[in-house]
Amino acid sequence: MRDINEFTITNAVKKTFKTEEGSRFEQLLHSFLDHLHDFTRENQITHEEWMGVLNFLYDCGQISTPERHEFILLSDVVGFSALVDMINTRGGATEGSNLGPFYLDEAPRKTLGADLSDDREGVCVLVHGKVTDTLHNPLGGAIVDTWQADAAGTYPIQEQEQGQDKFDLRGVFETDEHGRYYYTTVLPKPYTVPYDGPVGKLLRAGNRHAWRPAHLHYIVRAPGMSSITTEIFFENAEYLDNDAVFGVRKSLIAKLGPAKDVDVLGYKLDKTPDAICEFDFVLAPEG
Repeated sequence: MRDINEFTITNAVKKTFKTEEGSRFEQLLHSFLDHLHDFTRENQITHEEWMGVLNFLYDCGQISTPERHEFILLSDVVGFSALVDMINTRGGATEGSNLGPFYLDEAPRKTLGADLSDDREGVCVLVHGKVTDTLHNPLGGAIVDTWQADAAGTYPIQEQEQGQDKFDLRGVFETDEHGRYYYTTVLPKPYTVPYDGPVGKLLRAGNRHAWRPAHLHYIVRAPGMSSITTEIFFENAEYLDNDAVFGVRKSLIAKLGPAKDVDVLGYKLDKTPDAICEFDFVLAPEG
């Protein structure tokens, strides 16, 4: 490699990796190296800029914890997460949207009709709908995993030092034989993504706001079906057209109405709601 230069180094690096020819790993690795090296040459990156990027990534790692994933947040604000969601949404299925940095995979199981608000102040909303396949057949026994912010725009996981239980405003439900899910919770408010770390510095440097519209997070699964990670937003809410993490899709905006017709639904609820939000999830078959 003694004759290596700025134009031959890319192929030299690729040759050092003994990958399986034609494999997906080789494709991704070689493409990444091509783009990284081309970007570096095109922009004539300085030593100071190179070290600035490395320190930024180091800082993302330093602030990350099991409850806060700064790299997911970084992926969100640069549209990487949204682009992956868009590419991987299956035909006919509910569109994917951001996982976000605060997901916990061990949320408590809840019975249908349970209330997630834990008596928090705010509008009590009944969230309900069906989980079906792409042919509109109901999927009984589907798993609906949900988490959210509170009526002040804060996730309980962010306030553990103030005594909040990190599993508040989270629940895992199983649909009934008709594919229905239903529960009550407090209506969330808009909030800013975490602004106290390196990603916040990036947003400020780019003169960008950090606000997200009010939303509910979901992961929905069923045997033999491709799971979806998505969000529900509310019609006429603030920041629908300039979400800081590009998570809004037209198909994911639900109407929020008064709870005047709640009795006709026949649900057994732990708490009487003030408002109703209906949204149906559609899963596509695996493969």
